[in-house]
Amino acid sequence: MQRQIYWHTTVHMPDDSVLTPIPEKADIAIIGGGFTGLSAARTLAKNNINVAVLEAETIGWGASSRNGGMTLTGLKPAMQTVLKTYGRELAGELFQCSLDAVDLVERIVKEENIDCGFARRGHILLANKPTHFEALKKDVEFMQKEFNYETKLIAPQELRAEIGSELYFGGLLDEISGGLNPAQYARGLADAAERAGATLCARARVVKLERSKNGFFLQTARGNLSAEKVLVGTSGYTGALVKKLQRRVIPLGSYILATETLTDEVARELIPNERMLFDYKNFLNYFRLWDKRLIFGGRAAFFPENKRTLEQSGRILRDDMTRVYPQLKDAKVEYVWGGVLDFTFDDMAHVGEEEGIFYALGYAGHGVALATYLGATTAEALLKGNIQEHPFAKFAFPSAPLGLYNGFPWFLPFAGAWHKILDWTG
Repeated sequence: MQRQIYWHTTVHMPDDSVLTPIPEKADIAIIGGGFTGLSAARTLAKNNINVAVLEAETIGWGASSRNGGMTLTGLKPAMQTVLKTYGRELAGELFQCSLDAVDLVERIVKEENIDCGFARRGHILLANKPTHFEALKKDVEFMQKEFNYETKLIAPQELRAEIGSELYFGGLLDEISGGLNPAQYARGLADAAERAGATLCARARVVKLERSKNGFFLQTARGNLSAEKVLVGTSGYTGALVKKLQRRVIPLGSYILATETLTDEVARELIPNERMLFDYKNFLNYFRLWDKRLIFGGRAAFFPENKRTLEQSGRILRDDMTRVYPQLKDAKVEYVWGGVLDFTFDDMAHVGEEEGIFYALGYAGHGVALATYLGATTAEALLKGNIQEHPFAKFAFPSAPLGLYNGFPWFLPFAGAWHKILDWTG
């Protein structure tokens, strides 16, 4: 396996061969050059706002170009949980945001002519056990009743038409979701933001952020900037710059492999309708086809990527892949890579303001659509001055119980073990 991000081999990502100078001033400074920051920058620049994006690495370097490319409806928690926690009205708003998010990605791809293969193939949640299938039956009824949203139950005997595996006990199909090449999309979104007038600054890690007379002073690794407002969109890479945000975001490792190019026959057998597939487990796997390669990911290790976790995760994912698809036991795995997701203590995305600094983060694996959407809609809220009315700003952003988390996720091994226990017993 090459320890390389497969998606990066399909497009020329923005690099640091020519660095855009840090401007002295901006109306709004955005920290983070992923989907959130780029979408916000595009929206602001189209409204004639002088906006600068400050990225610690290269534009699109993080999770935005490393993920599985699944553009999904829904939120990380089950909608039953969302409704019970936040009430019917707000739950309806939040779910509608997830649908609007997929629509927005599609609209941006068309408007900006981004060649990233976006297509609405739908997603299937796969039942690992018969009890999971019984729960999916209730999900279909619940979504129809509470949200007037139609999903389709796939019985075990019908599942072969969707996946060339005997491992699962049925599934739930949502035909609204889509898929794309995330690196091509990140590159296209960056180009669109620049065309609109945004200034994108790579290798500009912000090392100091403090209040000033007219807004904020930002010291970066290669220059300083004054801005009236600041928007943080750093997701799983949120550091100590805004300590109160760091204490609310858990960086969680996620890993992906890509097989060699498969034959047409094998590719059709694996996923005949090219759906986005993921299973019911807490320690889940997710997989799809791209250019006749199987892209197969999961929470093989909870800690962010290093040499040891990457090698270990590659082996775990290959074992998982051949468990799902025994017919791939002799297939070559050509690429393996990792990235960092941003989980929160309630598994929800959050928008808001902390000490005058605005933020949008916490996507928990739904970032392709949600980060695009929250970037754009948070930017719109900044323009209107009504951030508190944003649906994702209407509920509390929790930190760890008893203040037991200061930004270093010491508890991840215990969380991983607990999730494995839940999968064995649930």
